Amino acid sequence: MIPFPNKPVLQPLTDPLFKEKNLNVFVLRDDLIHPYISGNKWRKLKYNIEEFRKEGKEYLVTFGGAYSNHITATAAAGKELGIKTIGVIRGEEHGVNTNPVLRFAHACGMKLIFISREKYRCLRENNSLPIPALKTPDSQLYFLPEGGSNDLAVKGCKEIVDDIPIRFDVICCACGTGATLAGIVNGLKDDQRAIGIAVLKGASFLKETVISYGGSENNFQIVPDYVFGGYAKSTIELEEFCKTFTEQHHIPVEWVYTGKLFFGIYDLVKKDFFERGKTIVVVHTGGIYDFRGASFLLCLANNMRR
Repeated sequence: MIPFPNKPVLQPLTDPLFKEKNLNVFVLRDDLIHPYISGNKWRKLKYNIEEFRKEGKEYLVTFGGAYSNHITATAAAGKELGIKTIGVIRGEEHGVNTNPVLRFAHACGMKLIFISREKYRCLRENNSLPIPALKTPDSQLYFLPEGGSNDLAVKGCKEIVDDIPIRFDVICCACGTGATLAGIVNGLKDDQRAIGIAVLKGASFLKETVISYGGSENNFQIVPDYVFGGYAKSTIELEEFCKTFTEQHHIPVEWVYTGKLFFGIYDLVKKDFFERGKTIVVVHTGGIYDFRGASFLLCLANNMRR
């Protein structure tokens, strides 16, 4: 099992706006549970790595874009646990030195394979086609989907609810593939509900995804209004919000996932989306690296356990 050195901290989020609306808001600091494999990435990998070891595979293979924090987390887990990892990266134009994320993954020992977007789509969808430049037979490969999302990932994310030590009414999280939200929904009591803040365009598939993982359509809602142009896209307004929020609350957020999440929460509170008197938990799912200048990731890789 991946080491779990720190229990997530439940941190009150104080703001005059919440007091005005009579809301009790807390942040589950899942970003603090592991120094390199933070938040939902740790939870998604947990049971997949257990299964990888159980099956006795040689390589853990996963997929992602050049800025994927799932690639970052998988590479870090591989280095820390002595697991051979392969990252199939979308886009032949990239290389190991394209950006800090890929340099970090390479420094962790992950074998990076760069393929065209068309081939990437086929590999991702089939999880069984021969991987270019790799002679290892498929029987020795453990495939982990893009974003780490599968049944075992949902099982890990269900434990998020177990780690909340207070009674709450609503739980909110950023929503990319839907696996984290699905896990949370599966762990809720009948009188609780979940809100997923979509971070990418065309998020209509997310509802079906959550239901396909066993979720009930009656206790969750997807909010698609805070994508800011699409996945991994931002605006000056969002970046200013991230900067101000981090300075005021000492909780680091970024513009890909958590910045959009908290921006959405604040806007929904202003619009009286939440019923007065309710207790809300916002899950900080990690991924706080600044992908546009995070050279410090290389230092992390060099200092991790060998």
